[in-house]
Amino acid sequence: MNTIEVRDLNKSYDQFSMKSVSFDVKQGYITGLIGPNGAGKSTLIKLILGMARPDKGSVRIFGCDMPKDEVSIKQRIGVVSDESYYYEHLSIFEMKRVVAPFYMKWNEHKFTAYLDQFELSPKKKIKDLSKGMKVKLSLALALSHEAELLIMDEPTSGLDPIFRRELLDLLADLMQDERNSIIFSTHITTDLDRIADYITFINRGQLVFSEAKDDLLERYAIVKGGKELLDRDTRKKFVGVRETSVGFEGLVCNRKEAEDRFGEFSVIEKPSLEDIMYFTSKGDKTNG
Repeated sequence: MNTIEVRDLNKSYDQFSMKSVSFDVKQGYITGLIGPNGAGKSTLIKLILGMARPDKGSVRIFGCDMPKDEVSIKQRIGVVSDESYYYEHLSIFEMKRVVAPFYMKWNEHKFTAYLDQFELSPKKKIKDLSKGMKVKLSLALALSHEAELLIMDEPTSGLDPIFRRELLDLLADLMQDERNSIIFSTHITTDLDRIADYITFINRGQLVFSEAKDDLLERYAIVKGGKELLDRDTRKKFVGVRETSVGFEGLVCNRKEAEDRFGEFSVIEKPSLEDIMYFTSKGDKTNG
């Protein structure tokens, strides 16, 4: 069952265009949304949330049309961003009093419990919170109205490693309830190496792939070898290549074919998500 269904989304701005993006976010799983800065991740999230209207295409969430059913859909969604949209002059308690009435399923006990867990004083002013504390507040608010879908836009950007780890553990706990789903947009791919089930990769406004993470990491491979292995034909087998004065490393999207062609003369390794994103985004790159 799909929580989100994106079909043929197109959106053009002066310096950027998104073209025919289609993918699903499956219920009960964490879908990582990756891509370099400027690739279209935030634009895509705005289109999903109805904060921008597509030139073409559709978004369905919980089987309902966005933005037609926006009000009922947003009762069931929590959003966490690296940007703060709160009134800086208010305290946490005052901000909660602004937000809570919008949600029919607001759970005051949960909110208080999250404030305790995150060591946030309800008396503290928003303007006095660090970036990490603002993310914690966003998370507490997002999780306190029984949200079934959590949309996270660069939530760990600029956070210290300890809280990043705590956040990832908390998200893993949330997924024990198989009704819940998470879409996690980030350029910090190591976070997704730990917790994501599916990966959706956007580059230059276009969908590169949307697949199960384990399948991707089995299918792709990093090949390292001497420059004598590179010729016009072999270069075509690589998604991207990085050359140095002593050799090369490159990404292929067919591990079995790479093992048959290069296995005797090179080192073949399992890639990380960062490897896949780097080589796909950069293509050929020569150093030294």
